[in-house]
Amino acid sequence: MRVLDATPCQLGEGAFWHPERGVFMWFDITGRTLFAAQPGGTHRWPMAEMTSAMGWVDRSRVLLSGETGLALFDLDSGARTPVAVIAADDDALRSNDGRADPWGGFWASTMGKQAQPGAGAIWRWWRGELRRLHDAITIPNAICFHGRHAYFADTMRQIVWRQALDPATGWPEGAPAVFLDLSAEGLIPDGAVTDAAGNLWIAQWGAGRVTCHAPDGRLIRSLPVPARQCSCPVFGGEGLSELMVTSATQGLGADGLAADPLAGQTFIVRTDATGVAPPRVVV
Repeated sequence: MRVLDATPCQLGEGAFWHPERGVFMWFDITGRTLFAAQPGGTHRWPMAEMTSAMGWVDRSRVLLSGETGLALFDLDSGARTPVAVIAADDDALRSNDGRADPWGGFWASTMGKQAQPGAGAIWRWWRGELRRLHDAITIPNAICFHGRHAYFADTMRQIVWRQALDPATGWPEGAPAVFLDLSAEGLIPDGAVTDAAGNLWIAQWGAGRVTCHAPDGRLIRSLPVPARQCSCPVFGGEGLSELMVTSATQGLGADGLAADPLAGQTFIVRTDATGVAPPRVVV
């Protein structure tokens, strides 16, 4: 795994592949910056608020998930247009993980800025409708999709769930089932993505690795990441076979940074897996 961008993000997250621009993108949430690793060098967009996840609408426009809710952002002009308000009246909350779903909707999440227990929730925006899907979550993460299932995690509980979805609308059907319980191993699930075979690739915060799990939860492989606090993977690049992984310096003091010199940097590795291009958000 090599360094894609050496900028040390305080809280690198929201790893994303833009299929029309052909670039990897990610956020520094607390650094309020959106990055794109372009051929001529990394481009940066300052964010007006803490912003953590995105989906693509067309070549120029993306849907951003930020502190006050969802907004359209024009990558060329910098114009920002509000789409849906989420917890805008609660200064104690911010957005966290999120991804577009195969029905053209977008799953977003909120959490306490101090990771207040149970303060978080997961929301879905689809065809102009916003619904809260799950609440009482401390740190929502690992939002991703394969077929008619969604995955999500509560990082603090160290559990990943799988949620059945209505094949016509994408709304949840029934209660979610536990997919992975990592608490016995002391492992901390963070961002995740699926591949074309339906395997789940999940960053393990503090363990410096991304693990790949079969659809039955079985561990298939483990990829080491040269930063302990790795946070979010995504497939992209040629043949959707490159895996980009973000990381963070958050909470590391001088001694921690000395022991983890690549902390906060963004990495990439070619795999023998094939990812799935992110679906377009329909607005």
